[in-house]
This record gives sequence, structure tokens and C-alpha cells, in this order.
Amino acid sequence: MPVIKLPYKYLERLTGADREKIIDRLPMMGSDVERIEEEQIDVEFFPNRPDLFSVEGVARAMRGFLEIETGLPGYKVEQGDTRFSVDPKLADIRPYLGSAIIRNISFDDESIECLMGLQESLHWAVGRGRAKVAIGVHDLDKVKAPFSYISSPRDRKFVPLDFENEVTMEQMLNEHPKGVDYAHLVEDKPLFPLIVDADDKVLSFPPIINGELTRVTKETKNILLDCTGTDERAVMTAVKIICTAMAEAGGRIEAVNVNGTVMPDLSPSERIVGVPACNKLLGLSLTPAEMAKLLEKMRFGAVADGDSHVKVTIPCYRSDILHDWDIYEDVSIAFGYENVPAELPPTFTIGKEHPSQKNLGTVREIMAGLGYMEMMPFTLSNERVLFDYMQRERNPKALPLMHPISEEHTLVRTDILPLLMETLKLNQHRELPQRLFAAGDVVESGETFQKAAAVIMHTEADFTEIYSAADVLLRELDLEYTVEDSSDPAYIEGRFGDIYVEGKKIGSFGEIHPQVILNFDMDQPVAGLEIDLRILR
Repeated sequence: MPVIKLPYKYLERLTGADREKIIDRLPMMGSDVERIEEEQIDVEFFPNRPDLFSVEGVARAMRGFLEIETGLPGYKVEQGDTRFSVDPKLADIRPYLGSAIIRNISFDDESIECLMGLQESLHWAVGRGRAKVAIGVHDLDKVKAPFSYISSPRDRKFVPLDFENEVTMEQMLNEHPKGVDYAHLVEDKPLFPLIVDADDKVLSFPPIINGELTRVTKETKNILLDCTGTDERAVMTAVKIICTAMAEAGGRIEAVNVNGTVMPDLSPSERIVGVPACNKLLGLSLTPAEMAKLLEKMRFGAVADGDSHVKVTIPCYRSDILHDWDIYEDVSIAFGYENVPAELPPTFTIGKEHPSQKNLGTVREIMAGLGYMEMMPFTLSNERVLFDYMQRERNPKALPLMHPISEEHTLVRTDILPLLMETLKLNQHRELPQRLFAAGDVVESGETFQKAAAVIMHTEADFTEIYSAADVLLRELDLEYTVEDSSDPAYIEGRFGDIYVEGKKIGSFGEIHPQVILNFDMDQPVAGLEIDLRILR
């Protein structure tokens, strides 16, 4: 999570409260205080509240929380005649553009730093490292409307921020620090996105770097905002958060016409929520009027709607409100977690260790005694690591994610051994030998159960060594076992065995196949084992 710097003087001026009161109440509003310095306080907010990633946003929320100014904040968007055109050729590059003009801004060093901090925090939280959204803030008075968002040849030259001379856009990807960091977002495109003014002067090369021409300084009075990206909702979220933050700082928001669409739209949305559902979830007994008052502390518009509902008006910058429960969470924050009455539970039970956790503890104790170091691999993995690299067929019993957020996490793990191989890959620069183990949950056909796995990597790792480890583990678990030949492409043929207990296969061990080792980009012999702990039930 990004750390937000809140300078006391600026925060006090925008909030209308002294720093002691602000510092005391900030944690109760949902922040984690990192540091309290002489001139500022550094805090973290959860990524679902990007509207709090600026001093202006925190001050707005704090005024409501302290009941200095409650209810829905209003933002006026003035008419303007500035136009922005979008090149259709950008459809397969970065198709979406959001824009606005912010006038009459008064900057000092602190407020400029806060704006740049908000920009970078949004790049992380909303933009996913600029992949979904990249933000440009420009001195409007240094350029001339109308503006164009175009697809440009890669050899186009301009002076990027912090450079003195012109370089090509291709060169920026290799020579500019931001180009090196974000080249992967555009380097495979035949054309590059570029923002230019009426005189063909370059404002920005999104998502890489702005031009030096439009650098924002203390003399800047009017700002042109551009947000480009691959996700329209994320782009417009960034526009709304920045515009409303700048309005809190005294700026006037002016509309821009982008390909016939006038933006930004800072109008609120409405939702009707149930009071009984809120009370049941929070364990409270609020009336609709009481709930509405609490929501006004959180800067919503709210009025009682009959005996069991509240009509809530949601400010445009609250992109996190997706469900009624998001509203109820704000009710609980406004009520104050410290004010929730402490009660004994209606039932009394005596806790004890779950049998599966007891078995896992026994396995951990045995493997640690053998000199193995415990790892805790992620529960989520992907087909490539779990099956393809191991030269095994994909398991139809695996539980896939409906909406994975990355190619690295597409299903719940069915085995632990492949994840230990991945751990060895990431740590092969460490000294040898390496002996690792892990024990924990796996899922097949919707059933959650436990497995344990171990690996050895060094120049002489072999069948005998891993057999010894498997033998000690099984004997200490009081399991009588036999070993039989089988076929598993993850191991070297003839140098592995399947483990049977009471006629049932519970695992395997042996020398990992050289091709599997190469698939994980390693070059040292590896031996491994894995057993199904359901046999201990």
C-alpha cells in the first residue's frame, strides 16, 4: 500500500482542526499510521480508498468524521470550449482518454509534492502500475488547444521530463528511468501513443513520461489533466479523484470535449439500502435517521426512506462502493468501533486444535528435525507450474478461479511439490545444499485436504537421500508402507517410487527428471517427495 505524506500545515488548513485532534482520529477512520514526524505524518490507507491518497482527500473525509462539515460535497463543472481528439488507431494500443481542466490553482512546494504523490499512488492502486491508467498533469498556459491524442511513429523526438535535449521515443525506453521501468507496456507496439497541442508540441508520451515543456511549477495556475489507459472505468475514476482533490484545494473544474463527450462527470449516484440488514451485520439497533446521520459523517448524502431504508447519495470519487455492505462498513466506521458494546458470546465452547492442524504440526516437527527448512508457498498457482513444467497431465479436478487477476494465479494448488520447485528456482543463487519442505492445504474436486512435500537440491542429491527422508517421515507418523515402481514423468524412470499404505497410494518420491529441472530454469540435481496426509485421519 502506498504511504501518503500529510504535511501538518496544509492538512490543518484544509481540515480546520489542529494536528493533535487529527492524529488522534486518523486511525479510527481506517488508516495505519506509519510515522509521526516533526513536519508531517505518514499514513497508509487500503487500496480500495484511492480517494484518500491525497492531503485534500484526507482533509475532506476528516472534516466529515470530526463533524466539521458533513454531508455530500458538491462539485461544479464549468462549461469550456477545449477539445481533445482521439486517434482511432489507438484502439489496440491505449484506447481510452479522460481529461479535464483545473483553473486558479495556487501551488507551493508542499502542494506540488502532494499532487505528484497522488498521481503516483493512483498509478499503483487504480492504474496497476500504469498498465490500466497513466496520468499526465500539464501546465495549460504553455500549450495551445485543441489537443490531440495520436498514434505516433517511434522515432518522434521531444524533450522528456528531467532531460535537457530531445530524444526519440524509442530511445526513451532505454535511456530514461521511467522508460526503463514501463517500456514493457508499449515496446511491442508498432506506433506509440502521444499527446500534442494545436502547434504539434508534445505534452506527453503515455504511459511513459510527460514532456519537459508542460512541467508543473509554483508558477502554474491552470492545469490540463489527461488520463489514458486500457480500462475506461479506471481511467474515469482517476479523473474524478484528481479533479475533486484539486477542487478541495480551491481549483475550478472546467469541462473538456473528448471526441464529442463532455467530461468530467462529477455527479453523484444513488442507492437505497436496508437498515435491518445493516443492524444485523453490525450488531446495532440504528433507526433510519440515525444511520443517515452516520453516513453524512462519511460524506454521503443520506436521508431516511420510510421505516426501514435509507436513500444514500454517493460522491463520484467513491469508486469502492460496489455493494450495500460497502455502505454498512462506512456506517460502522462512523459509529466508531470503539463504541461497539462488548458482550459475551451467547454460547460457550472450549477450543482445541483441529486434528488436521495437529497432523501438520507433527509433519513440521519431523521435517525440521531432519534439517529441512519450512516454506509457505502461495495457495494459488497456475497450470504451467503445477502441471506443464512437471511434465504431468493437467488435473481435471483442479479448482480454477472464475476471474483471475493475473496469469500467475489461475487456480488453487492441487500439489505442493511444484511450488517447492518454483521456490528453488527463485533461490538457486543461495548456497547449496538446499533442503526445503512445506505442508498445507490443497484442493481437488472442491475438497480441501492436506499434503506435505520436500525437496533437496545439491550436486549429489539422489534417490537414496530422499528415500531416507521419506522413510523417517513415514515411520515417525507410524505408517507401515511399501514402495512400488510406477510411471510419473516428473521423475527419472527407475529412480523413483510410489508410496502405498494399506494398499492405497498416498504419495511418491525420487529424483526429479532433468527436463523438469530445466523447465524451472535450474541446473542442479533435485530430489523430492510428496504425500497425501488424508491417510492420518
